[in-house]
Parts: sequence; structure tokens; C-alpha cells
Amino acid sequence: MIERRRKALQDGTRATLRNGTARARARGWLAAFLGLVLLGSSSVPAFAEEYDASSAGNPLRIVSYVIYPVGVIFDYLLLRPMFWVGSHEPFRSLFGRDDE
Repeated sequence: MIERRRKALQDGTRATLRNGTARARARGWLAAFLGLVLLGSSSVPAFAEEYDASSAGNPLRIVSYVIYPVGVIFDYLLLRPMFWVGSHEPFRSLFGRDDE
């Protein structure tokens, strides 16, 4: 690329430099335009459920706010690794796992 620019400058023709610069600029504008289109097309409003005072203070719901993260951590740290180990030999045959 540098050699081609040097040769173009020595030959006195700057057209090759301008074409390369114009192409790079056009690619940049195209990328910016596509990025704006993608950002603009995903702006759909999200609808949340309305607040219901009768169920918001339910003691089981409050307890679930504490227990749910514990369950997710339990799933990722214990259950998923156990499932992975059980899906490989020799444990696969030992536990009688049969994937069909």
C-alpha cells in the first residue's frame, strides 16, 4: 500500500490516492449508516406489567426475591457441572444414560 502511494506520487498521478481515500470514506459512511439503521430499528418500547398492590406484599414473593438468586447459583455451580460429568464416559454408562 505504501509502495503504491510512493509510486503514484512519483508518477504524478494522484488519482489512485483519491480513489482509495474515496472508497475508504464511502465504506465509513456506509458502516455508520448501517449502524444507525440497526440501532433505530430495535427501538420497540418494552411494556412492563402494572403494579398490583395486592400481590406485591405477598410474603412468598418477598422470600422468592431472596431464594431465586440462590437457586440460579446452585444450578450453575453444582447441577450443570454434574450434568456435564454424567454425560461423558465412564459415568455415562455407570448412570445408564441413554440419549436417543
